[in-house]
Amino acid sequence: MAAGRSARRCIPPLLRRFRSDRDLLFAFSTAAQQRSTGDDCGPEDPRDEPRHLLDENTSEHKTVKLEEQVRDLTVRYQKALTDSENVRRRTQKFVEDAKLFGIQSFCKDLVEVADILEKTTENTIEGKHNDPDSALKKICEGLSLIESKLQSIFIKHGLQKMNPIGGKYDPYDHKIVCHVPAEGMKPGTVALVTLDGYKLHGRTIRHAQVGVAVETQE
Repeated sequence: MAAGRSARRCIPPLLRRFRSDRDLLFAFSTAAQQRSTGDDCGPEDPRDEPRHLLDENTSEHKTVKLEEQVRDLTVRYQKALTDSENVRRRTQKFVEDAKLFGIQSFCKDLVEVADILEKTTENTIEGKHNDPDSALKKICEGLSLIESKLQSIFIKHGLQKMNPIGGKYDPYDHKIVCHVPAEGMKPGTVALVTLDGYKLHGRTIRHAQVGVAVETQE
């Protein structure tokens, strides 16, 4: 009987110990479940601090990269602006030079005409006292050579003298200065030219002054 009572007295402490171990196991299980679901990870959880630091570092890195890109784009823009201004200045200089020296080739050809005229004048002065007929002949030859040279220069540079005689009157190319009787010519055609007209690359730069044939009234 004493042994039975002793055994019964020992059972409650064992039960209490078993219950305490079961409660402790339940507490550990609940804590593990909360960690897995994130229920206990509030703003004050120390484990969130590295994540916050990582986010801040990422934001700072992005900010630095954006600032570098802005500086790079600014430098490129300034360089492009400078290059554009240089091109504009060079183009303006080219246009100004073209205006000044656009007739340089034409002038070089005209110098040859001046040479012919000067030589003809010198020869005429030398032969005027010895043989007037020879001097006059040299003048005629020199003038004929000058005219021929001038026309070849004009053609070379796209400047061409009109030859409207016998052609139909054209108000875009001709200017009527008189009317002449239509003797063997159709009325409305150019019968004579009092001043030559010229075209530059097909564009009329000086109208030819002409006389147009008209029917005579008997």
